[in-house]
Amino acid sequence: MRQGLRLGLALAVAVPMSGCLWVDDTEDLQRYTREQQARPSGNIEPLPTFKPYESFVYEGASLRDPFRMLVRNTGTREDITGDSSLQPDTERPKEYLEEFSVDELNMVGIITQPGDTTLWALIKDPNNEVHRVMAGNFLGNDYGEIVEISERGLELVEIISNGRGGWMTRPRTLTLEQQD
Repeated sequence: MRQGLRLGLALAVAVPMSGCLWVDDTEDLQRYTREQQARPSGNIEPLPTFKPYESFVYEGASLRDPFRMLVRNTGTREDITGDSSLQPDTERPKEYLEEFSVDELNMVGIITQPGDTTLWALIKDPNNEVHRVMAGNFLGNDYGEIVEISERGLELVEIISNGRGGWMTRPRTLTLEQQD
């Protein structure tokens, strides 16, 4: 029994040690280490800067209650589909500025003709071309008709889909771009 214990102890020591071999020639390892150390070291990019969190205080006491309907719904078919008489004029030839979204257009000035009180707005398109428009002209992708031009901007009314098969109007404002 003592001899079996010695044999077991010898095996317990010899088996883990069998993975540890001594190698006399380590030249290839030293050459690899020198090659890696000779390579230029890479640059570590700096960490991105994060903007600090800005809290928002909702001061909506003076605003419309978001849980009340904008339009009274009586449950009729017209309430669901919208005003059936309101539709964009798709037969009308489109004006040049209707190719662009209103967000892509900038109002850069106003002009008048001598002896006339009619204001003309100067609109710059994404191609940096300036166009002269007046009330009654159209611009934007959503059938936007200019209804008023003032020294500060222009008001237009767009006809957009209400998402239920009908159409509705949406007012938009294009303000005069401030020159620095």
